[in-house]
Amino acid sequence: MRNNVLLGAFLCFIASVSWGAMYPVANAAFEYIDPFYFTIFRYVSVSIILVVFLLWKEGLAAFKLEGRGMVLWFFGVMGFVVYNILIFWGEDLLGDPGVMVASIMESVMPMISIVIVWIIYRNRPHIFTLSCVVVAFIGATLVITKGDLGAFFSATTDIIPSLLIFIAVIGWVVYTMGGKEFPGWSALRFSTLSCLLGTATALVIVLIVTWTGYISFPTIETIKVTSPHILFMIIFPGVIALLGWNIGVGILSPLNGLLFLNFVPVTTLVIAVVRGSTITVYDVWGAALIIASLIANNLFLRHRERVKTEKHVKGRLQGNPS
Repeated sequence: MRNNVLLGAFLCFIASVSWGAMYPVANAAFEYIDPFYFTIFRYVSVSIILVVFLLWKEGLAAFKLEGRGMVLWFFGVMGFVVYNILIFWGEDLLGDPGVMVASIMESVMPMISIVIVWIIYRNRPHIFTLSCVVVAFIGATLVITKGDLGAFFSATTDIIPSLLIFIAVIGWVVYTMGGKEFPGWSALRFSTLSCLLGTATALVIVLIVTWTGYISFPTIETIKVTSPHILFMIIFPGVIALLGWNIGVGILSPLNGLLFLNFVPVTTLVIAVVRGSTITVYDVWGAALIIASLIANNLFLRHRERVKTEKHVKGRLQGNPS
């Protein structure tokens, strides 16, 4: 049991650190390649790896859509078109500041999911959880605006990319909720088939954007220069993080797994400092507020779960099954 917990913690840690490193690596690659083809090269490769892995683990029967192709396609688009294209496009448009903005927005995902569940399922969270959501968004706002709301809202060059990143994050939250719609499917099967459908759609979109002249197909030299960046993105934030996170959360539970998202902005900050990038006090304070809100809400939810369990046990001992 202890070994399983350690494995789950290790996998969640590796996944979170990989996601934290993803944005600085992508930013370095964007000096040579556009975010559209960067995403396509990455996820076409990830799709092939996942297909081979699924075929080996579950056989041809796992590729049957079972009449749920449209629903699976929707979640694939949310995860591998809306998220992966928009978040890197927004990061590229923002330049160096986009690294921290993208990382911070990813770490706010648990809070965004709380709001989405509230809106869709009318499941109103506790006032303490809502307070944590507000604190997390204040932290994100500090990083995005650098403490100057007036200057930020007067500069459309910053608003539009930031909005793209925000929409991207919502897309990934929706995608992660999609796994619940496929009971009986393994995490590998859902990940592989949604990745296939989403990446195929992204490829069509990128070809259309290329046809308009907004972007052009990368040269052989560009591919050579960015191949180390793409290779890293395929192996770590792609395959290892995607599967490692799903396995790790399955071992630890989502409540425990979410705590590891604190390593996303921390990793990004550390890499940015090592690379000599400028880190503002707003980046540090924003990350600190988000981390504090995640930990506080996690502890609060643990306390509520413990109280609920104790009441249930007490009720059964008193002959009241409720």
